[in-house]
Amino acid sequence: MSETFRLSDYQIRIGNDDIVERHLHGILSAGPENVENQEKARKALDELLKEMRVRFGTLIKTDNVSFLIGAGASLAVGGVSLASIPKPLEKELIDKAVGEQKEEETPGWIELFYKITSVLSQKDLSFDDRSNLFQSTEGEEIPSIELNLEDFLSQLHTWYSGMLDETDTLQLQLTTGETELSIVKSDLADLIKEITASLTVLLNLPQSGMDKPLRSHRKFIKKVLTRPLNLRRANLFTLNYDTLIEQAGDAEGAVLVDGFVGTLRRVFRPESYDIDFYFPAQTTEGRVHRFDRTLHLYKLHGSITWHRCEPNWENPFGLYATFYNQDCQSDEVLIYPSPMKYGQALGMPYSELFRRLGNAIAQPQSALIVIGYGFGDDHVNALIRQALAIPSFTLVVVDPDPNSDFVSELERLEDERVWIVKGWGLGTFENFVMKLLPDLREEEIDAKVMKTFKSLSLLSQRKTDDAEDESNGE
Repeated sequence: MSETFRLSDYQIRIGNDDIVERHLHGILSAGPENVENQEKARKALDELLKEMRVRFGTLIKTDNVSFLIGAGASLAVGGVSLASIPKPLEKELIDKAVGEQKEEETPGWIELFYKITSVLSQKDLSFDDRSNLFQSTEGEEIPSIELNLEDFLSQLHTWYSGMLDETDTLQLQLTTGETELSIVKSDLADLIKEITASLTVLLNLPQSGMDKPLRSHRKFIKKVLTRPLNLRRANLFTLNYDTLIEQAGDAEGAVLVDGFVGTLRRVFRPESYDIDFYFPAQTTEGRVHRFDRTLHLYKLHGSITWHRCEPNWENPFGLYATFYNQDCQSDEVLIYPSPMKYGQALGMPYSELFRRLGNAIAQPQSALIVIGYGFGDDHVNALIRQALAIPSFTLVVVDPDPNSDFVSELERLEDERVWIVKGWGLGTFENFVMKLLPDLREEEIDAKVMKTFKSLSLLSQRKTDDAEDESNGE
């Protein structure tokens, strides 16, 4: 038996118009649970999505198209959400602490972790209890610690930054009651280090044992590459540290221009983004042909493949890339969630990457499709706000359950240049790629078929009207 069709799972809002609601509400209003109405609604949705793919196809063919990809695009292949303390991250911390235990002495940093999470979540949490829980209970049944990891890590950095060199212990009087929180500086430093190190380990995606883990990412690359070759290369901006896009690009035989050049040692050279690829002409006077499998990739917050080194003449920015870098947390190449995030984004190479994001979406006739990003970074949101001042700019937000103030503001604007795709049937990365992102070669055929069908329907209606007029005349 198929699942009940719900309109809330399929929402496409353009300006103040909820397109799916407008087309399907009449079918379901009489009896939403009725089997016949459910089937009619599914068929109507399929036809509507065909039309919407054509509209998205028109958008994809604008002069400047960019995608901004967040953590939501990695969840289906083992990525972690930062909306709470990820259970895989907590399990990694527990395993490290168990390995460091000496006799009965528990590492101070893990004790501090549970002391802080207990106070902030107002729940009684301890290392022993949570460790036993992870050993004796299936992962799905273990309740998460409901604290936003980004906010939590930012709080840790704030406390650490406020401790002077001479300070050994920080005493905090909490407003929630008489509780006083005592924080040892060395334990706090170790806790920050262990969280970021564990988070980095979880970013080596996709997780093993998954069935067709790169299916959606490969489909994404393949569809984006169907843009006409006379247009500018599509830009893929990502806030993720993982390499899912690179793996999918390799699998599809695509060339991802990522700002690094070289063979044995790939160093960061941002001028490489201005390079393009062409096939040589068949004759000395013939036309060259543009290579059709190239995209530009920008890792705005760094990558687990980056390494730091001393700048020199051959590597002016002191940055090079290889395979997965197990020491990237100590290499200081990733911008972690912290109060220093904005300041780090102003340094190289990040400032150059953000400058290119701003330039890409500030061009006339530009479109930015945002997938899986929760609008939690003010320095990113500022660039999007700036682009919205351009009349020809179009913004598409894809999120199954957006709850940020930024998206709420966009909805209140009721701007027809803002498209919001939400609901679990369309708003995930996988469903958007499979159901709404067009393969332009297929959509051109569909558009012609739809045009022909409408022309034939109109012609048939005219013949019917003419026949009725003749009958009335007789």
